[in-house]
Amino acid sequence: MESSAKISEEGGELVRRHSATARTVLAMLIGVVLLCVVAFVGKKFLTQRTNPSLDMAVRISILIFGLSSIALRRTRFSAMRLQDIGSLQGPVGLLATLQRTTIQVALLAAVVALIGFSGTLFTGNDFYTYAGGVVAIAVLLYAYPVRRAWEVAVRRFASNENLPDSPAKSA
Repeated sequence: MESSAKISEEGGELVRRHSATARTVLAMLIGVVLLCVVAFVGKKFLTQRTNPSLDMAVRISILIFGLSSIALRRTRFSAMRLQDIGSLQGPVGLLATLQRTTIQVALLAAVVALIGFSGTLFTGNDFYTYAGGVVAIAVLLYAYPVRRAWEVAVRRFASNENLPDSPAKSA
């Protein structure tokens, strides 16, 4: 009886954390699209200025932040790490890790979009916003939390068999 109450409590926690994270990522996705729209509409109000050093800095920053956000997600969601978190902190700790990492990756994507938009503001070239927007959208879609994947992760890495004080493990 206690086991079924714990499972339903964890299911509620999963739904709550997943929906909050999905809404956050979706809001950032909408924000990135709005930045691209603002750059398109404001293009006629910006003066074109060439700045080769800023050009390279913006392009490299977009590339570095985009790749590092993917590396962060892959590192934080590695199977061994999730297994350790699931066995030490249980399902709630695992869900907190999934939520925190997804939001951190989404924030890196937002930083990419802001770097591109600021490059557009400084140079008047809207390409920076579009390039940063494409990279940010790709990262946000990559980081979008899939509920089924979270359920599988909780079942796999934080099941009762993985917990140290589980009676099934000592038998």
